[in-house]
Amino acid sequence: MITLYSILLTVSVYCFSRFLTKKYPTPLTSPVFLSTVIIIMILGVSKVSYQDYTPAKTFMTYLLGPATVSLAVPIYKNRELFLKNFIAAISGIFIGSVSTIAAALIMAKSLHLSKFYLLGFSVKSVTVPVATEIGGIIHGNISLIAAYVIITGMVGAMFGAKLCKWFKIGHPFAQGLAMGTISHGIGTSEAVKEGEIQGAVSGAAMGIAAVLTSFIIPYIINFII
Repeated sequence: MITLYSILLTVSVYCFSRFLTKKYPTPLTSPVFLSTVIIIMILGVSKVSYQDYTPAKTFMTYLLGPATVSLAVPIYKNRELFLKNFIAAISGIFIGSVSTIAAALIMAKSLHLSKFYLLGFSVKSVTVPVATEIGGIIHGNISLIAAYVIITGMVGAMFGAKLCKWFKIGHPFAQGLAMGTISHGIGTSEAVKEGEIQGAVSGAAMGIAAVLTSFIIPYIINFII
């Protein structure tokens, strides 16, 4: 019963957040952020523990597989655009991946954070399944890594599109590339709303950035710590 309640609650709150963000489009009404806050509050009040919520989470997470595969459709439809901008795309993803790793590590170092937190920061821009695997290789805390990844994705989803507009990044290919490289799947879910090209490029960038980071992190982390 609790599992059904949790699933219905999650879906209902997300639909409400989607409605609210259309009516009041601000970063704070971003569905991923707003629905997360509301669900946590409701579960806290109704005294549903994380352990009780886990079966519902497992079911909904399983559905992410088909949803992620569906990103291949717009990528295939826009394959000629990818081929046309292949060199620029790979260069941008590589520079973006290295930059976000460097920025995170520099920030962690400047704040004198311990190795425990520094390792978590290093993979914050990679999608959770890949980040946790990298975390195992570099001996990072998996729970902390997952939290950093989710927070990074939320921030990207909330502010990514607006930052592109503020910095006058108007080309849909460039917008999608930035969102997917920096804020992985959560950012991609918002990029899809901006347009088909943004969503397709963001989905491809998310995957390529994950592969690049998987190669980069294990080799550089020992030189930095």
